Amino acid sequence: MSDITPPRRPRILALANQKGGVGKTTTAINLATAMAAVGEKVLILDIDPQGNASTGLGINRAARLVSTYDVLLGGESLDRAIMRTAVPNLYLVPATVDLSGAELELIDLDRRNFRLRDAIAAAKLDFDHILIDCPPSLTLLTINAMAAADAVLVPLQCEFFALEGLSQLLKTVERVKGSLNPALEIQGVVLTMFDRRNNLSEQVAADVRGFLGDKVYETVIPRNVRISEAPSHGKPALIYDHRCPGSQAYINLAGEVLQREQQYRAA
Repeated sequence: MSDITPPRRPRILALANQKGGVGKTTTAINLATAMAAVGEKVLILDIDPQGNASTGLGINRAARLVSTYDVLLGGESLDRAIMRTAVPNLYLVPATVDLSGAELELIDLDRRNFRLRDAIAAAKLDFDHILIDCPPSLTLLTINAMAAADAVLVPLQCEFFALEGLSQLLKTVERVKGSLNPALEIQGVVLTMFDRRNNLSEQVAADVRGFLGDKVYETVIPRNVRISEAPSHGKPALIYDHRCPGSQAYINLAGEVLQREQQYRAA
């Protein structure tokens, strides 16, 4: 019997919402940073053509030599695309603007819905978690993320149309589950841009909790100027100002996410 321990299989979470401006990339960066801070080894896959997760982690465009575009469409291995970030335990596969044309290019390819899943399966990865930062739309890139993921984490802005967008996303998850990835589930929904001075925020939070129950995390992410400033400095908010309310909220969220992850691993 061999003494060699097989490499662990990372848990893969897709951060998805077809609506832009909900704090999806901010959540990806800061959740990953908080998880890394407690010793988890984390990889972010940036598959948003805007490349905001890459920029927010201080990776300038000239340094993105091998990107998610190259992995999905150029035949490059995922291993070659992985970069270290300034955050210990946190790694990144960056995105470039080339991804903006990927939708059309993917249509004619074999296993077009499974390109990301196949790339992950072929790689020699040593991570506890992979977080996939999806585009703010339900495109083939997002479908690839959901086909590769164990679960979906949904950032949801506390605004009037939140539930309408959420029901659309849930239908997409169900379709992917039915045809591409039977094991896919919702890991949780995190309420973002919460403003305690605004009655609407409280109402939306109550509605979402009424609709999804304990799938909604207890932690809510407040509107916070320090969170908004951090990406322009190429740093996660937790590095830029770890004492601000937004950073503290992401630390609490990481605790909840990891607790749920332990339950999934134990099941």
